[in-house]
Amino acid sequence: MAGVERDPGGVPTLQIEGRIATIALQRPAQANRLEPEDLHALLAHIDAVDARPEVLVLRLVASGRSFCAGFNLNRMAGEGGEAGRLFEQLADAIEATRPVTIAALQGGVYGGATDLALACDFRLGAAGCEWQVPAARLGLHYYRGGLERYVALLGPDLTRRVMLLAERFDGPAMLAAGMLHRLLADPQELVRELDRMSAELAAMGPLALLPMKRHISAMARGRLDAGRIAQDIARAQASEDLREGSRAWQEKRPARFHGR
Repeated sequence: MAGVERDPGGVPTLQIEGRIATIALQRPAQANRLEPEDLHALLAHIDAVDARPEVLVLRLVASGRSFCAGFNLNRMAGEGGEAGRLFEQLADAIEATRPVTIAALQGGVYGGATDLALACDFRLGAAGCEWQVPAARLGLHYYRGGLERYVALLGPDLTRRVMLLAERFDGPAMLAAGMLHRLLADPQELVRELDRMSAELAAMGPLALLPMKRHISAMARGRLDAGRIAQDIARAQASEDLREGSRAWQEKRPARFHGR
């Protein structure tokens, strides 16, 4: 992906440039299969991003031809239940992270990697991508948080197709099912659209953008905090940012928001 330093193989990397942060999966020879150390690194990266208030956008990308083959099941037996708990914690952290999140999906998106993608606010795909969760074929029970996210975002009928039938979805089917928000012609178009969308989001008013992201996610789960949303609406309405946005709209120029 554009602007991301590459590593021949290793733990995920984090790069922050202004208001945009990028986490890159870095095991292309293994289809970016995740090891336990990768899960720890990803959680640390999310904490680091959340500690940077200027960051408004977090992108999840991958090197090589595939997005992610999920967790290394060969290490699950040795890790006991800790690996599953850690994976669930990671997906929940991605969903709850403060910035708006975008997953850029090329090639295969398998197993738990589909939940990491679902945890993002937006999912972009390149032609040739595919989505499958073969857990039932392996005798593996998918973890609770992932099932809940699937049902909340895609509905029980589609979740049954993914989890019980282990159906494989190609790019057009992913788009039709809501697994993708946009399907691009090729990986180069995917990079361009990722950069365009990231820049557009980074230019939004943070006092509106970030609270609305949080409240939409809460509404999808039936967990809206009525007091919190009222406070956030009132804060945005009284802000300098809103006055700046109104002036910029009238003057037909880009707004310059400062989060106050």
